[in-house]
Amino acid sequence: PGFLSSQWDLVCELRGLRQMVQSTYMGGYLVGSIIFGSLSDRLGRKRLLLWSYLQMAVTGACAAFSPNFSTYCFFRFLHGTAVSGIVLNTVSLIVEWIPTHWRTVVGTGSGYFYTLGQLVLVGFAYTIRDWRWLQFTVSIPYFVFFLYGWWLPESARWLVLSGKSEVALKELKSVARMNGKLDQAEKLTTEVSGAPAVVFLSLSPSCDHCHLVANFVTAKVCVCAGGGEFSTSFAYYGLALDLQKFGVDIYLMQVIFGAVDIPAKLICTVSMSYVGRRITQVFSLMLAGIAILANIFVPEDLQMLRTSLAVFGKGSLSASFCCVYLYTGELYPTVFRQTGFGFVAMMARVGGMVAPVVQMGGEYIASLPLIIFGGSAIISGFVACLLPETLNTSLPDTIEEVENR
Repeated sequence: PGFLSSQWDLVCELRGLRQMVQSTYMGGYLVGSIIFGSLSDRLGRKRLLLWSYLQMAVTGACAAFSPNFSTYCFFRFLHGTAVSGIVLNTVSLIVEWIPTHWRTVVGTGSGYFYTLGQLVLVGFAYTIRDWRWLQFTVSIPYFVFFLYGWWLPESARWLVLSGKSEVALKELKSVARMNGKLDQAEKLTTEVSGAPAVVFLSLSPSCDHCHLVANFVTAKVCVCAGGGEFSTSFAYYGLALDLQKFGVDIYLMQVIFGAVDIPAKLICTVSMSYVGRRITQVFSLMLAGIAILANIFVPEDLQMLRTSLAVFGKGSLSASFCCVYLYTGELYPTVFRQTGFGFVAMMARVGGMVAPVVQMGGEYIASLPLIIFGGSAIISGFVACLLPETLNTSLPDTIEEVENR
């Protein structure tokens, strides 16, 4: 980025360090996916979410006033790990608390806050040209999120499976009262909420990354869902890195890229609700791949058409992102759902880290990056056909329930 070049004189032989900022951030996100995914299955969703909020606020503020480039990269790495913790635990709490018939709408609707944040960030970046104050400004709200996050309930499913039936009952009654279901709250007892704990408690202490490939069914979910997330992130960052070739103002392009999420996620919500998760995921990836590959055959002087295809591809990838997180939560059992989330998110970060390397291939063969980005999305679309459909099904709690689908 330009501000780094001027701030720390990253020019001439040091210009390659400019890419280190994004790489360290992606590296942090990858590490966070591994660490927070496993810890959330052991320590709980809420606890890790609160920690991630606080870490996001502190590291963001520290990065804003970093005295040198190395310190800035260090805090950006920690910032990336915190983002991963927020994404993973937020999605998991939504999936595990929201009823089946509302899960699609709420899960996709929460994605609009990401879109809103992207649009608001453009306004802040345009208004606050000093990068330090911009970084500080966007970090402060996380202190507020940390404070109100204590009000959020812990996942009752996780509490029961961890042998904390009394706490789970308390959370369930609190939520029931909040929803005006006072009569239902009084009917809840530990006999009802505590029964599953006897069955599943022995599974929770040993749940780690080994369970993801413990049998054919869970291994297939890892390969198919992880591959879809890798290709989605891979192609997404490939498009983002290619923005400079479209000849459009960077602020305007960010607004367009953010605005296209609105119809894309709406269509995704309708499709997931009535057609199903699997078909939505398959077509989102394939349409994105086709749009990316089509740009190979469009002359560079037709910038409007090239930009339109890129925007369409980005919208399809946004729909894929939206679908795969909800879909993944429904595919993995509660006993290691966060670990599964962490693996899928890790694959997304790998895709984001590999994309710049592939982009460099364009210096030798101009169309090579687009062929790889588009081809990977289409291949992952075909692979997603192997996943089971989860529309209108209950969340699985154990590996056996996943195998019996």
